Amino acid sequence: MAKHDFKNSKSKWMEGLGPQDDIVLTSRIRLARNLQNLPFPHLLDEAKEKEVVQLVSQAITTRQFSDQFGETAVWQLEELSPLEKQILVEKHLISPDFAERSKGAVVLNRDESISIMINEEDHLRIQILLPAFQLGAAWELANKLDDALEEKLDFAFNENRGYLTACPTNLGTGLRASVMLHLPALVMARQEKVIFNSLTKLGLTVRGFYGEGSDVQSNLYQISNQITLGLTENEIINNLVAVAQQLIDREKAARNLLNEELTYRMEDQALRAYGILSNARILSSEEALNLLSDLRLGIDLKIVNDVDYRVFNELIALIQPGILQGRAGKEMTARDRDLKRAEIIKEKLKV
Repeated sequence: MAKHDFKNSKSKWMEGLGPQDDIVLTSRIRLARNLQNLPFPHLLDEAKEKEVVQLVSQAITTRQFSDQFGETAVWQLEELSPLEKQILVEKHLISPDFAERSKGAVVLNRDESISIMINEEDHLRIQILLPAFQLGAAWELANKLDDALEEKLDFAFNENRGYLTACPTNLGTGLRASVMLHLPALVMARQEKVIFNSLTKLGLTVRGFYGEGSDVQSNLYQISNQITLGLTENEIINNLVAVAQQLIDREKAARNLLNEELTYRMEDQALRAYGILSNARILSSEEALNLLSDLRLGIDLKIVNDVDYRVFNELIALIQPGILQGRAGKEMTARDRDLKRAEIIKEKLKV
């Protein structure tokens, strides 16, 4: 198939439609898998690296596979520029660590809800990324994809330890499930630290916008499981769903309380954000993300009524440095990016 232009495409998660989409940005399932009788990626020589890529490529290019999951294509990392890899990171399709490498490959389908990193920490990192609170649907698709690949590939599996992985923390199911939550009210109420500290006792972890080691942006927090061994996939997902629902409920309660007790402050914050975003000539990434968070909260509280709430999901991606430059078709200075960022935001808010 002809490869789609991921530099200018809109990923499925950017649509922002689905259950609890006022708080949940994305639902993600990631599966770590390795091929039997081959060393883990960090021990592969060049010939074996190519063999892994070839085996996975052959598995996804069959008619049966495309009938089930749509058309997919393989991008070799060595063929991608640093900017193109940065765009894939900003769209949450590959990890920052993987982007630093020159060997390996990534598989994408057309709406980018499916991505597979080949020869990252494991031979395969299978990812399903959907908008809103759709962990069940994401797991159903991931499980179906995993089964289809296992029909063609011999995965390393042990009856006692489950799927064998390069890092022991992924042993067992090899499953990492996560949700990205927008929690501005809990942050404003200064409740987030207490809540997040308690999550570790439930086998969960809290990360930033780009996962492990990343900073929190736009009041967005990624909640994911830490335990992969000793629980079934359904138990892992059900646990995360239950905790995420509690966080959603607490965020909604905090929003209602703030809106009742600090009405003018909430209105001022949202309308200031709208005014700046609608008129600014230059915006840094950090300032824009903070203002977009305030605007989205104002939309959810019915303070701002003439902006489509779905624009938040799209804009937090479009204003990232790599995606900005990819769509412009050229590398840009920081000043030029700040000018272009403000221009894009104004255009989107007028729609």
